[in-house]
Amino acid sequence: MGEGVRPIMGEHDIKIEICLDSVQSIISAEKGGADRVEFCSDLFEGGLTPTLGAFEVAKKYASIPMNVMIRPRGGDFCYSDLEFETMLEDARMFKQAGANALVFGILTPEGKIDKERSKRFMEVADGLPVTFHRAFDMTVDPYEAIQDLIELGVNRVLTSGQEASVPEGLDLLASLIEQYGDKIVIMPGAGITERNFQRVHNALHAKEYHLYLHSPIASSMKFRPGHIYMGGLLRQEEFYIQHTDSNLVSSMVTSVNA
Repeated sequence: MGEGVRPIMGEHDIKIEICLDSVQSIISAEKGGADRVEFCSDLFEGGLTPTLGAFEVAKKYASIPMNVMIRPRGGDFCYSDLEFETMLEDARMFKQAGANALVFGILTPEGKIDKERSKRFMEVADGLPVTFHRAFDMTVDPYEAIQDLIELGVNRVLTSGQEASVPEGLDLLASLIEQYGDKIVIMPGAGITERNFQRVHNALHAKEYHLYLHSPIASSMKFRPGHIYMGGLLRQEEFYIQHTDSNLVSSMVTSVNA
């Protein structure tokens, strides 16, 4: 399928990117007809760097383009020297392993794009397409931030319009697309569903959309002790696993093409 694009309602071509965190989900996204995936680990933390082993296995079983998240931990986007060094090394490894693009985000304590470190990251990417993720939504001035990203040569920015979800951030997203959409790909993501996609698209006419389409799958465990937890008090259920649902992906792609 590659980087092909699809017509939507006779207006223009768009791409559907699926956010996911397992090899099985990558296979399901490809089966459902997605254009590419953003491959992470630990979506409960908002997406962290996946293992190189998982990436290599995914390449064996799927041919869909994979953009790889480079994020060493959850929480904020202001990193220590060691964390930043880890990001650069991960970027080098995944570039060498054949990632289609790298996904990252680095901010200063003041809520601005960390231009110095971002420039070093771009040098490691060395021509590989780069997405700046929703760290953008935590910047103090989105217009200054997007101008910085354009200056740095970033290819796309993933954003919910500095709100909790895209439907809430439509005003800022529309403004950014209108002013900067010919200089950088502005990819709306967070809270887009099959139910609200048409309304979102009618308001934005974006070229790409970032979706999380999953369903819980019951664990194969038959013995399920209820008093032991592998995480803290805030946790996912121990005996349900979230995977990308190929039927949901296919349904969304069909609605896009309607």
